[in-house]
Amino acid sequence: MRAWSWNCPWQRIMDEANIHASCVAVGRHGVLLLGKSGTGKSDLALRLIDQGAVLVADDRTILFLEKGALHARAPSTIKGLLEVRGLGIVKFRSRARVKISLAVRLSREGPRLPGLCFYRPPAPLVPISRVPEILLNGRHTSAPAKIRAALAAFTNSLFADTFVSK
Repeated sequence: MRAWSWNCPWQRIMDEANIHASCVAVGRHGVLLLGKSGTGKSDLALRLIDQGAVLVADDRTILFLEKGALHARAPSTIKGLLEVRGLGIVKFRSRARVKISLAVRLSREGPRLPGLCFYRPPAPLVPISRVPEILLNGRHTSAPAKIRAALAAFTNSLFADTFVSK
């Protein structure tokens, strides 16, 4: 989606939104970490990076559309930088951009067996393909494993339609 800049009609600019979030790439899949300040976005990003993910953005993430899909990148001023609480701002290997495959809202854990939810990006972004959203407590030790499990389940249709307890 493109729009004309108000003061330069000959210059085309891309619609984008700069949001308070962190983002990592797990393989080819972008994981958007959402939550209020202090919910552990940077800490969870660090744990995912420690397990092989690549930093895309920390604290501020620019969302944009490409071919109808939601993508993310870091603002140029903070590209490759991650705030490590108790240590400082640290440079990490980073990826320039990634297609978002999963949004993770950090808060208290939700229901044990939640329904399917989708991330709603801010205006003016209206992606054609929807991004699943899960609710996690990012401080739980299992949070990185749950994110990898969610990526596998959503991208490979691994969810069971029914659950029968014995």
